[in-house]
Amino acid sequence: MRWADLIERVSGTRVVRRSADRFFHAYARRRAAEVEQAPLAHTQERQLLRLILKAQSTRFGGEHAFRRIRSVADYRRLVPLRSYEDFWRDYWQPVFPRVAGATWPERIPYHALSSGTTSGSTKYIPISRDMLLSNRQAALTMLSLYALAYPQATLFSGRVFFLGGSTALTPLDDGSLAGDLSAIAAIEVQPWLRPYTFPPLSLAHETDWEAKLDELARASLTLPITLLSGVPSWLLLLFQRLKQLAGKATLAEVWPTLQLIVHGGIKFEPYRDLFRREVGSDRVRFLESYPASEGFIAFEDPRYDLLRPIPDHGLFYEFVPVAELDQPHPTRHGLHEVEVGVQYAVVVTTCAGLWSYIVGDTVAFERRDPPLLRFTGRTKYFLSAFGEHLISEEVEQAVTAAARACQADVVDFHVGPVFPEQAADVGRHRFLVEFQTPPRSLAEFAAALDAALSRINDDYRAHRQGNTSLLAPEVRLVRPHGFAVWMRAQGKLGGQHKLPRMDNSGQQTASLTTWLESAGLLQ
Repeated sequence: MRWADLIERVSGTRVVRRSADRFFHAYARRRAAEVEQAPLAHTQERQLLRLILKAQSTRFGGEHAFRRIRSVADYRRLVPLRSYEDFWRDYWQPVFPRVAGATWPERIPYHALSSGTTSGSTKYIPISRDMLLSNRQAALTMLSLYALAYPQATLFSGRVFFLGGSTALTPLDDGSLAGDLSAIAAIEVQPWLRPYTFPPLSLAHETDWEAKLDELARASLTLPITLLSGVPSWLLLLFQRLKQLAGKATLAEVWPTLQLIVHGGIKFEPYRDLFRREVGSDRVRFLESYPASEGFIAFEDPRYDLLRPIPDHGLFYEFVPVAELDQPHPTRHGLHEVEVGVQYAVVVTTCAGLWSYIVGDTVAFERRDPPLLRFTGRTKYFLSAFGEHLISEEVEQAVTAAARACQADVVDFHVGPVFPEQAADVGRHRFLVEFQTPPRSLAEFAAALDAALSRINDDYRAHRQGNTSLLAPEVRLVRPHGFAVWMRAQGKLGGQHKLPRMDNSGQQTASLTTWLESAGLLQ
């Protein structure tokens, strides 16, 4: 009998919750063994060929000769890389929302809305029934490897709290629904798992993010929360509300049962020190997840403190060197073919009808066996307006280093170039930073930031020498909750929405600066 079936039986009886933990640990050992023993090349090729067989009758399958594909090499020869815009223009938009048969044979029940950090408009990512199953399997696999590393964990002894978007999804013409991926996941929580989760759908439905946050804090205040999951910037707002309501100094005092915080969506390093102080207990562990609207890409293996892709949950991975991404025929590496230290663009083929789809993320592998990687940024997130060639990972490292040097706590930040107005002038970077604990001096923070960037990136250091081609960064202080106010004005408050951190054009930086100034939220 499957572990899920066993849990469904015991959740409605007098069997104590620790029985659920025992069942899960038994499942976790089996699942972890499957992941460890899976031969990467064979497992991934098998995943790909299964997807191709299922989709060979689609329009995409016919146009790309799926019936002739017998290997990964055949697939790469017949199916080129594509972006969201390519799929939308050529396959989805002409029939939207009735996209069944275009790139996937079955009806699509959900479309995950993505804010489109690599394009200006909202993206509608198809979520098939197979993808819902894939995401559930990935989440269970993540917790399985966590349970393997921490066999005393008792996550099912209390409640698992998912801080996500509103489940009030938008109905489309064909009866499908569109909305936040986290909200879709909340709606699709299996009945056997609901006794162990929070919030109930009645609370998850609230569309006003600030009202919802208050309701969630009040309703969870006395619950035995064991696991908390969400985007770090929104989790911090929840922490503040909980501590205020409870009159406590730390999250561990509010929820003494808390064991694990699963975070994702943005780089955690700028938040790690702040989270540790906010939580107030070394026994609460942090675990990074890497779910995208396109599929659950990877999760942190706590034995290595690095992200690990899952070879057998309905995704086929390809990794393209970032330097080759714009070439007509870039090199495409499988999980077993990657090289350590190379910046790769993530490309996925999925059980929702994405075929060699460029996700827009960049990663670098730290190890090949098992494959372990770190998220390094977005393909469109970089700073090189002056030839400095900074990637988002380097900027985030520098912000973290400057905060530590100045004993400051950063809530969030945005950076972009400020171009010279006269030919004889020199440009610079403008950092808009919201602090929970501000530095004694913004000038001191800016100097520490400049030093860290110079240490991390040789091109930046060369451009900074003598102030001849790049001035020291300008740091401006965003008032508390200023970014949340701006996000609310954009209709992107809460859930999986994230502040755009980097802007190489300078246009978004100028617009954001002007808006915050006019609202009195910028010093």
